[in-house]
Amino acid sequence: MKRVIQFTRVRWIMISLSVLLIIGGLAGYFVRGGFNLGIDYTAGLTQQIQIDPQGVTAPIEEVRTALSAIDKMDLQSVGPAADQEFIVKVIAPKAEDSEAKSFQSRQEAQIIELLADAFGRENVEIKQSDFVGPRYSQNLVGQTISIVLVALTLILLYTAFRFHFIFATAAVICLIHDVLFMAGVLAVFRLEFTTTTVAAMMTIIGYSLNDTIVIFDRVRENRALMRDSSLQVIINTSITQSLSRTLLTSLTTLMAVLAIYIFGTGSIKSFALNLIIGVVVGTYSTVFIASPIVLGWQNAIDRRRRAKDSQKYGSRGAVVQAVAQEKERAGSRPAGAAAPVQKASGAASSQAAAAGSGGGKIQITRVQQSKKKKKKKKKRH
Repeated sequence: MKRVIQFTRVRWIMISLSVLLIIGGLAGYFVRGGFNLGIDYTAGLTQQIQIDPQGVTAPIEEVRTALSAIDKMDLQSVGPAADQEFIVKVIAPKAEDSEAKSFQSRQEAQIIELLADAFGRENVEIKQSDFVGPRYSQNLVGQTISIVLVALTLILLYTAFRFHFIFATAAVICLIHDVLFMAGVLAVFRLEFTTTTVAAMMTIIGYSLNDTIVIFDRVRENRALMRDSSLQVIINTSITQSLSRTLLTSLTTLMAVLAIYIFGTGSIKSFALNLIIGVVVGTYSTVFIASPIVLGWQNAIDRRRRAKDSQKYGSRGAVVQAVAQEKERAGSRPAGAAAPVQKASGAASSQAAAAGSGGGKIQITRVQQSKKKKKKKKKRH
C-alpha cells in the first residue's frame, strides 16, 4: 500500500486554528454590526430597472449618484453592462404593515422621479418591483433557524444509526464548524445574507456530510480488516485511501462553481461565492476536524476505562484488561489460526499467565523443575 500520511499528528494545530478563526469571525460579527441582511430578512423594496442604452448612456456610478438621496439604498448591475439593467434595494424602517404599504408607494415614486430627472422619463423602464413586509421577514428568520436545526438533528440521527454515536456527534460538530466559519466570513467581509445564502449553506452541509460519511465508512471497514492496529493508524490509513477521491471531487466542484462566479451576476454570483467558501472549508474540516474528533473522544474513553480498571483491580488492572482483550481477539480469530506471537518481558508474561489461568501452570512448572534437580543430585551422590 502507498505511504500513509499522518494527518492526526497535526490535529491539535488544525483544531486550534479553526477555533481561532471562528472566534475571529464572531468578533467581526459584533465589531461590524452583525450580518448585512438582504431584503429577504429585512422589510424593504426591490426594483429591477433598465435605462434605455440607445437613448442615453448610464454607468452604474451615475445611477448610484442619481439615487444617492435615498437612505439605506443598495444598487447592483444585472447582466452585461451594455444592457444597463440594475437592481435597486431599499430597506424599509421598522413599522407596522399599514405604514409599510405607504412606504412602498412613496419609495417607488421617488425612484422613478430621481431616475427621470437624471436620464429622462422616456428612458427609464421598471421591469419588476417586489416588496417584503416586516411580518414576512420575521417569519422567514424563524423558518431559516428551524430548517437548519431540523437538518442537523436528522443528520445526527442518521449517522448515529449508520455508524456510532461518537461518529454522529463528530459529523454534526464538523457541520457546525462549517456553518460558523461561513457565517464569520459573511460578517467580516459584509457579504449580503439572503435566502440564497441559506441555500448555499444547506448545500455545503450536504456536501461536507457526504465527504465525512465516505471517510467514516472507510474507517469502519478498516477496523474490521486491521484488528491489531490502533485507531490512530486506522484513521490515518482511511483518510489517505479516500484522499484522492476527496480532492478530485472538491476540485471538479470548484471548477464548476468558479465558472458560475466569474460569468454570473446578481444573486447567482453571491450563491457561487458562498459555495466556493463552503467547498474549501468543508474539505478542510472533513480531513482535519471530523476524524480527529473521533480519535480524541475514543482516546478519552479509553483513558477513563483504564483509570477505572486501575482503581478496581489495583496495579494489575492493566494486565487484566490486556488478557480480556486477547481473549476477545482469540474468540474472533478463525478456527485453526495461529495466535500472534508477542515479545514480552519475563515478569509481564508471568503476570499475564497468572491472570489468565489463576497461577496453576506456573506452580506446576516450578514443582517439576525442583523434582528434576533432586533426581540429578541423587544420581551424582
